[in-house]
Amino acid sequence: MKLGLFGGTFDPVHNAHLFVAEAARTELALERIIFLPTRTSHYRTSPLASPEHRLAMLRSAIASNVHFAIDESDLDAAATGYTADLVPRLRAKYSDDDLTFIVGGDSLLEAPWQRFDIVLDNLERFAIAPRAERAPERLDLLLEALTPNQREKMVLLDLPALNGSATLVRAQLARGGSIRYLVPESVDRYIAEHGLYAS
Repeated sequence: MKLGLFGGTFDPVHNAHLFVAEAARTELALERIIFLPTRTSHYRTSPLASPEHRLAMLRSAIASNVHFAIDESDLDAAATGYTADLVPRLRAKYSDDDLTFIVGGDSLLEAPWQRFDIVLDNLERFAIAPRAERAPERLDLLLEALTPNQREKMVLLDLPALNGSATLVRAQLARGGSIRYLVPESVDRYIAEHGLYAS
């Protein structure tokens, strides 16, 4: 099976996440997208919502798409939060499947990726979704630093560059603004019911 792996803190999951996942699935002819919520982040501030809340919101957000699923491997207490540790575990778990890791351009350019060669060695493809605020020449510089074999695995998705982010959602909530249409309705309701991200 051709699987797409889409990791993140999802703090909270928002509509741009879902659009990128579905658009990547279609463009790359993937049969399923596996969302990989992480317990912590090494290059951003720690998630504000608990893993339990973030997982519940993610479950509700993807419930209507039969091609979406969740793998909780990176929520384990023993998980390091590093993609280089996670991807080999997923390679063993999905040993018969073709794996494509999907990231936003911001994550690839701003994150201090550790042992990127190990990540690429365990994948068939590494797909990058463009972000409106990221200059494409910075991505070109990153690709130039890779070996030819590594570059062959890199795919720049042909998607509109998006500005939506969890940071925007949290900022809206902190100032008492509306997040309707930034997140799925079920996520909007969940946040309100549980009083998440309030200032």
